[in-house]
Amino acid sequence: MIYEKTITVIDAACRGYYLEPMKQSSQSMSLLAKTSSGLEPVLADELQRLGAEEIVTGKRLVRFRGDRETLYRVNLGCRTAIRILLPVSQFHARNRRELYNAVRRVDFGQYMSPKSTLAVDAITFGEPFANSLFAAQITKDAIVDQFRDKHGVRPDVDLKNPDSRINIHITGHEATLSIDTSGESLSHRGYRTRGGGKAPLSEVLAAGMVLLSGWNGDKPLVDGMCGSGTIAIEAALIASRIAPGLLRSHYAFEHFADLDTELLDRVRNELKARVTIPAQPTVFAFDISGKQVELARANARRAGVAEHIAFTAQPFEQSQAPGESGTIVMNPPYGERLKPHDLEDLYSRIGDTLKQNYQGFTAWILTGNLQAAKRIGLKTSRKIKLYNGPTECRLLKFELYQGSRKG
Repeated sequence: MIYEKTITVIDAACRGYYLEPMKQSSQSMSLLAKTSSGLEPVLADELQRLGAEEIVTGKRLVRFRGDRETLYRVNLGCRTAIRILLPVSQFHARNRRELYNAVRRVDFGQYMSPKSTLAVDAITFGEPFANSLFAAQITKDAIVDQFRDKHGVRPDVDLKNPDSRINIHITGHEATLSIDTSGESLSHRGYRTRGGGKAPLSEVLAAGMVLLSGWNGDKPLVDGMCGSGTIAIEAALIASRIAPGLLRSHYAFEHFADLDTELLDRVRNELKARVTIPAQPTVFAFDISGKQVELARANARRAGVAEHIAFTAQPFEQSQAPGESGTIVMNPPYGERLKPHDLEDLYSRIGDTLKQNYQGFTAWILTGNLQAAKRIGLKTSRKIKLYNGPTECRLLKFELYQGSRKG
């Protein structure tokens, strides 16, 4: 069991204005996994199962330690991590010059080459670096100047698809510089056309919802309003034990000077060996739009799980439970495209369908409209705060006992 601990921030001021680069080795590295708010405990459990040690949860992140194999394994295997960062330096910076000098002291030749493309992500709080773009520009200048002075050439900047991504986090005068080992966000599995579908969930949030429900593939899972199919596909990947990283072809850590290709191949092969194919579909996905169902089916084919999901173009209220018990995970509209009266009617129909057609199931419904969710007409047994993009939501749990049908 993972217990939440308080993360202690190093007081750099008492040790001077510059801390030596953080000592990392292939035997033991300090790493940081970023995630969405509310999914920290789920990610901590994932990291533990993947071999991470000294796990400490924070706000939208989990700190841990592991060796090079752990670094590869968590990048390929984590379903609820957005990025895996490798902190390389902590320092105290009161102004532009101190920030520039501290960043330049780090040997970036370990993580990229002069021919690599580069992007810098900056997260800043308070003065003197309240402007995150300003901090990112200083960090970028220090890195490219280091390569120019050493090699006579400098990396090019590519904000969309860089070979290497650097992260600088500054609170007041305290700064942590990290190398992004993932590259493109881990939520981008590669099976979904970006921007496709109606208000699609991120793959990380969808997987997190399924994992929070406790479903493991032994009973049916139903998504009554599947849209582009993300919840259903993530559930099928979980049931099949397909590591999400097996769908990707590239990671930023592959540009590191100490990349161990044999070890990476072994990790990939071990993850592939764990894949199990269900004898019959365990995931059932419905949507009123035939166009959405076709889009979801195409996404499922790209993910390699199309045969594990039974897609049907029909309204949720016309569906029937595919068994005597199971789990429902849904993300109905919150009201952005529906009038208040229509939204309340939708949630009322969801509630009626749960009561009449899904006795014996447990329903988990994500909503950003708690007022409309009251129309479901069932008592919640659990509420979990999550975020769908910038929208604050609640994942509501409803236990649909046998005999709960209204007279």
